[in-house]
Order: sequence, then structure tokens, then C-alpha cells
Amino acid sequence: MTREGAFADAVVLLRDESDVPVLRDRVRRLGREQGLSRVEVESLATAVSEIARNVLDHAGEGFATLDAVADGVRSGVQVTFRDAGQGIANVELALQDGYSSRGGLGLGLAGASRMVDEFSIESAPGSGTLVTLRQWSRQTR
Repeated sequence: MTREGAFADAVVLLRDESDVPVLRDRVRRLGREQGLSRVEVESLATAVSEIARNVLDHAGEGFATLDAVADGVRSGVQVTFRDAGQGIANVELALQDGYSSRGGLGLGLAGASRMVDEFSIESAPGSGTLVTLRQWSRQTR
């Protein structure tokens, strides 16, 4: 997999709610540049918004890295979130629909995981959280 374009390694700091629309707009622009359809772009932007809000709600701050990716015939977008928060004690439970550690609807992580082609999460208590989202264009180059 290669990185391409002007957005390779672009970083958006997440310090407050005003950073979420900035990130979402940059993801949309990169998605269009990578040939994602309108539906693919909006799915990724929605998932990005959910994860960014989780970073702010649970860790207070963090950052997202945007990358253009390719694997030969496909191109896409990868967004990686990192925070140094408290971490997630039970990732499997946190990914279940309806689970919320703060009394919300419990759809953020589970919903985001379904909106993108690839989703991974690494976390443990005291070690922060790393979430990676990847959306591929259905069109080949």
C-alpha cells in the first residue's frame, strides 16, 4: 500500500468541537481526490465525526492523520486517530450496539465500524486509543 498526494501525513489536532468540521471537510476533499463516490465520502465523513467526538468526549484531545492510500488497482483514504486518554477496558463490549460508558445511545464505535470498509481499534486501560478507518473507492483506476 502506498501513500499519495498532498494529504499524505496531514494531521488535524482535535482539541475541541470546532476541530470536527475542519477534519470532516478535509476528509471529504481527500475522498473526492481519491475517486470515492459521494456515498463513500459521506460514509467516511460520518464515521470520522463519530470517532473524533469520541476522542474529545473520552480523552479530551488527540489527533487524526489523513492519508491517501492505494493497493494497486484501488485508491482510498485512511484516517488514523490517536489519543492518550484512559483507554478502553473492554473493546469488544465497546463495539456492541447500545453500549455506552457515558449514558449516550451507544452507536458511535459500532456505527462507525459499519460505515467504512476497514475499521480497527487498539486500546487498553491507561494506554490511550488508536482507531484506524479505511474507505476504498469502488471504482478502479
